[in-house]
Amino acid sequence: MNHRLTNLAALALLAVSLAACGHMSNRDQNTAAGAVLGGVAGSVLTGGSTAGTVGGAVVGGVIGDKIDPKKK
Repeated sequence: MNHRLTNLAALALLAVSLAACGHMSNRDQNTAAGAVLGGVAGSVLTGGSTAGTVGGAVVGGVIGDKIDPKKK
């Protein structure tokens, strides 16, 4: 039950953090979103382990930083 509350809090934090990204560049937004999603995924996959959460956030942030949507 505790993990469900943690996941819900992480999703709420994701929603709030993405709403606050209006002034950031696309690359910064992708990095932040990747870090949040990676952190949530790392937490879920490792059963709430701190190392898994931090590791997932790092990997997600790096992947998000490398995403470059095609510009029109």
